Amino acid sequence: MSERLGSLQINEETSTSEYEQTDTEMSVAQPATVAVAVSENVQAGLPKNMVLDPGWFDGNQSKFEDWWRGIRLFLKSNRVNEMDDRITAILACLRGGVAGIYAQKKLDELDEDNDTQDWDKFVKELKTMFSDKSKAANAKWKIKTFKQGKRNTVDFMIEFEALAMKANTDELHTIFLLKKNVQYDIIKMILGYPPIAMPKTLKEWKVAITSVGQGYESTEG
Repeated sequence: MSERLGSLQINEETSTSEYEQTDTEMSVAQPATVAVAVSENVQAGLPKNMVLDPGWFDGNQSKFEDWWRGIRLFLKSNRVNEMDDRITAILACLRGGVAGIYAQKKLDELDEDNDTQDWDKFVKELKTMFSDKSKAANAKWKIKTFKQGKRNTVDFMIEFEALAMKANTDELHTIFLLKKNVQYDIIKMILGYPPIAMPKTLKEWKVAITSVGQGYESTEG
């Protein structure tokens, strides 16, 4: 574990930092953060990270979704690509309450296990522990009746995918709901494809629906 931590540069800043907005001559305070970067990137002279550190997460479920998106962007921007480094960096950002207890538990597990950690398993565990269950329940209810209607196909697909992510629906059920809620003429057109061209995966269905929908909309415009 010491080697794993040694591959990261983790600095706790106890005071707020500020940056200058020259156009408006104003300074904006940023919250206390944990700055994370892989030493190899620093030595390689890679450009300075442009994504703000999302800061600590204390276990507040209502804030998890935004924090989780922020930490993923932050790690990606800092090129923290090794699974163990990602997990270690995220655990370093969990502090206080249930989040702190969970971080300590995982740290103890990492100390006892020198094998590379399973990223997908870790993410699933983290989401189960901290995601807002009420948001997921609301999304599951909403996506069932989320009809395209007169919505632009691209706009509908963006909203639908966001709901599917929040509802955590599996691929087969997501395909079922898409076929049920997209405009009938679009689905009818796709179902008329020859068997070899019929979409099978969710990705293929999304591409087909977007293509056909945009085709209809271009003729109506």
